[in-house]
Amino acid sequence: MLSTTASRRALPVLLAGILLTGCSTGHDTASAPSSAAPSPSPTASAPTRRTVAASQVRDAFAVLQATYEDDCTDPANCEYFLTRVHDNLDELAAAMKADPKGEEHFTAPLAWMDALRGALGKDTSFPNLKKHQKLLIGTRDRINKWMQSHPEDYR
Repeated sequence: MLSTTASRRALPVLLAGILLTGCSTGHDTASAPSSAAPSPSPTASAPTRRTVAASQVRDAFAVLQATYEDDCTDPANCEYFLTRVHDNLDELAAAMKADPKGEEHFTAPLAWMDALRGALGKDTSFPNLKKHQKLLIGTRDRINKWMQSHPEDYR
């Protein structure tokens, strides 16, 4: 089993590999016919700040939702699971704070995450996450319910 540190380091590499694989298939520009229409200028197709930030909330929420397929019933998986939920909540909070709608739009979920952060303190070790497992999972579930009632934030 990977240590928490190794798991945290491996996840971004894995995600980057998946994204790069998806982005690099089927785009052979060297063999494009010369009569092909010119591609739009970078500024014409660049996403707006609002689109980027909104997609950050949507993407962070999707990653958090993926934890619903996992749990702590297998002791060998429990540390990974609780650490993942904690990290995903932190990433969602950061995305909500960066969203152009402003933190006031996300008042309730940010307050729930702040309460969790307050209960955990600076100790994000597995024993402390396990001690606060009910609050951790409850926070995830409350945020899921809130987000489901705000589809404009995740669709």
